Amino acid sequence: MEQEKFTLLRRFQYTSEAIIFQGKLESQGIEVFLRDNNTIDSNPLYSNAIGGVKLFVKTEDYEKAEEVLGEVNLYAVDDENQPVKCPKCATKQVEMEIAIDGVKSFFQVAILGAFAQLFSKYKYKCQNCKYEFN
Repeated sequence: MEQEKFTLLRRFQYTSEAIIFQGKLESQGIEVFLRDNNTIDSNPLYSNAIGGVKLFVKTEDYEKAEEVLGEVNLYAVDDENQPVKCPKCATKQVEMEIAIDGVKSFFQVAILGAFAQLFSKYKYKCQNCKYEFN
């Protein structure tokens, strides 16, 4: 019996993000597998430490999955639905992340867990040059 091979397609900070893309792929007939989602759901602070929620597809479906997700904007957009550009390198590969800066923010996340997102500040991070900005 031949074992199936899987390929990492994307990483997400939270399970809720991964589920959106899982639904898009499954609606196109592509089987999706999530990894580390239960760990992150139990404690969102672990997300950065373990590399986020990993979305895998069968290796044979990888090209089709890339094509399907290529139609979806994976990066941050502004109020006019235009891609946010990095002020340093001008690429449009910018993601929004929760900013945990200082002791107060850390304890909000530690105590409130997933509800801390409601009270958190956000920052942008360029996926090309790794520059962080507000």
